[in-house]
Amino acid sequence: MKYRPDRHGNQISQLGYGCMRFSRKGNSIDFEKAEKEVMLAIEKGVNYFDTAYIYPGSEDCLGRILEKNNCREKVYIATKLPQYMLRSAAAIDKTFNEELSRLRTDYIDYYLMHMFTDIAEWEKLKELGIEEWIEKQRTEGRIKSIGFSYHGETEMFLKILNAYDWDFCQIQYNYLDENTQAGRRGLQAAAEKGIPVVIMEPLRGGKLVDLPDKAKQVLASDSKGYTPAELGLRWLWDQPEVSCILSGMNSEEMVNENIRIACEAEPNHLTDEDHKIIEQIKQIIREREKVNCTGCRYCMPCPKGVDIPGNFFYYNLMYMEKKGPARFEFAQNMGLRKEPGFASQCVGCGKCEQHCPQKINIREKLKEADRALRPLPYKIGINAARKFMIK
Repeated sequence: MKYRPDRHGNQISQLGYGCMRFSRKGNSIDFEKAEKEVMLAIEKGVNYFDTAYIYPGSEDCLGRILEKNNCREKVYIATKLPQYMLRSAAAIDKTFNEELSRLRTDYIDYYLMHMFTDIAEWEKLKELGIEEWIEKQRTEGRIKSIGFSYHGETEMFLKILNAYDWDFCQIQYNYLDENTQAGRRGLQAAAEKGIPVVIMEPLRGGKLVDLPDKAKQVLASDSKGYTPAELGLRWLWDQPEVSCILSGMNSEEMVNENIRIACEAEPNHLTDEDHKIIEQIKQIIREREKVNCTGCRYCMPCPKGVDIPGNFFYYNLMYMEKKGPARFEFAQNMGLRKEPGFASQCVGCGKCEQHCPQKINIREKLKEADRALRPLPYKIGINAARKFMIK
């Protein structure tokens, strides 16, 4: 296994274990199966395990495995505060203590504010005294490193990144999300501040494994014999700014295969030909796009606050992948921002179209995107979630 350092000199395995996707048996996690897979990973050098309060049974399962096999000190545990569910300092303390109990430990190595999309979420936590709470936990040795996980667009990520002296952060990043979400710009900004970056959704939930047949043919023509998953993981490890990649491994075969790749991959190891193949695959995936938007953001800022590239990204995603998951991701990542940037905010001024290098009929396409992304049930759901989560 290869390792990359954090801010405090800890050596983190460049392959991390994402515990959200433990196999299930009936209504609960298949403990015996998960135990075999986790212990195999530890035996082969994986030392970073990521879970969260809201992953059903995940914290408890991981805690039981580590306790039973007496290996808590061999690993780093990362888990998350569900701040979107909490309304008081007492609730923060209660939730954290519950996590310690589930995990059967008296400290967390890497503790994250979970699923930020807007700086307003951090400001709300500050009003509840989160900064003082964090320092208290650090002093008492109950939290070693503090960070945040992020779902949203680049500019907001940069604001959150600069709002506190974070020890690390976690972002969705893969070769399809290179210029969306926090993106390469966010990754590099974190690295410039010396903040390690943990990667989630490296294969877009399996979307970069199950490639279109045309893309599979392009990859098969390469003599290296990389699988779709291997190419996606190697693209990430090729970047020195990436500290650790999380993989939701739920079979021993997957554990062994990912560890093999992790033991081989190094920064700057991909060739020009590898990058050319990746670009070809991206182009094939995007052939089903509805809007020829490159995410250049020349159309921004919109005077009415519309996130034009964001709306087009999720509109395209509906046709590159599946409509339901794309709508859900839109609702989660854009719909829960304090200022969501919905296409319906457009007043048709046309300022954006004057600056678009692709000459997109932005005003008309925004109407299409809004109809597709927010049919009535999604509008109702997003509005209800916003009332509950955004104060």
